[in-house]
Amino acid sequence: MSYSTADSLRHVTLDDVRGAQKMLAGVARVTAMEGSRHLSQLAGTPVHLKCENLQRTGSFKLRGAYVRIAGLLPEERAAGVVAASAGNHAQGVALASSLLGVRSTVFMPNGAPLPKISATREYGAEVRLHGQVVDETLAAAQEYAARTGAVFIHPFDHPDVIAGQGTVGLEILDQCPEVGTIVVGVGGGGLAAGIAVAVKAVRPDVRIVGVQAAGAAAYPPSLAAGHPVTVANPATMADGIKVGRPGDVPFAIIEELVDEVRTVSEDQLSAALLLCLERAKMVVEPAGASPVAALLAEPGAFAGPVVAVLSGGNVDPVLMQRVLRHGMAAQGRYLAVRLRLTDRPGALATLLGVLSAVDANVLDVSHIRTDPRLGLAEAEVELHLETKGPAHCAEVGHSLREAGYTVID
Repeated sequence: MSYSTADSLRHVTLDDVRGAQKMLAGVARVTAMEGSRHLSQLAGTPVHLKCENLQRTGSFKLRGAYVRIAGLLPEERAAGVVAASAGNHAQGVALASSLLGVRSTVFMPNGAPLPKISATREYGAEVRLHGQVVDETLAAAQEYAARTGAVFIHPFDHPDVIAGQGTVGLEILDQCPEVGTIVVGVGGGGLAAGIAVAVKAVRPDVRIVGVQAAGAAAYPPSLAAGHPVTVANPATMADGIKVGRPGDVPFAIIEELVDEVRTVSEDQLSAALLLCLERAKMVVEPAGASPVAALLAEPGAFAGPVVAVLSGGNVDPVLMQRVLRHGMAAQGRYLAVRLRLTDRPGALATLLGVLSAVDANVLDVSHIRTDPRLGLAEAEVELHLETKGPAHCAEVGHSLREAGYTVID
């Protein structure tokens, strides 16, 4: 199942996906399908989580990478493969190449998280750091392919890759045959396109909903225009779906088969990641949490049963810490307060007593005494508090004002 450049725009078929499934037997895991009582209650219909975050290498990317590399001709394998990625695709190509005995070189941006760089090397790839953004890294990988003859493995814009990702759809039909809606994150579109090919061929009544981060949403304007459109400077914490232009091959499929593409905000992504961790006990990266974010944004909009695809779990610990704090803030569980008080011994202890009385947990305190706006005997204090939600935040603010403190908005 190998395609030349000339027929690279050819549609992927159900037979292609079934062939990929046979090829992946014993290579990719059939990942678990977990029910979510919390999301089911919110949506008013059964909600299940397809846990590709538990796939080998931590994401669905192994599926497409393996099928693409396994389909290479012997002389192409001998030349080796090259890829460009900030993380998930890099690891998928590295492991797939090692399993198939093919030499791999992966270009990654200089800012790629260290755990992803280390994992890609451990899976057997030669890692080369180049550029500050993925577009620069991609150009370097393509130049390397032209110079050395290595086969460039695109993360989403190739029929073999889409067929491999489509095996997720076949598993969903096996694990939840009554599924009514499948919600899946969309970057370049390979996963959503593959799932749509597999599912619509068997169950055309199933609704396929794609989800993009609002700051990197190239599909809505592309679908409106009828052709791929480039979004300048895509920006989102969800690096797994931060793609500025849809792939030509997945775009044609998504335009035909995907019912809707929605967008979610950064706050909604943070809240979804937090929910996955707290309620589903799942470590999920922001891109993988995007379907859950869509459910949280409008829980009654999806006909059930609903399957949300958790596409990956490769989240940098530093980013995880920031995102979780952001998610807790979005839920009203963090509160930053600035106020003025008399600069005298015991003033801070009195303030902390007021906060203790309303059960607010103080995480951090900082003093400012030299600002020209302050009076001679005044100090400004900024506190970061852990709270129990919006109502508790309002109670804290009310208690501070009742105690005579000037709260600065």
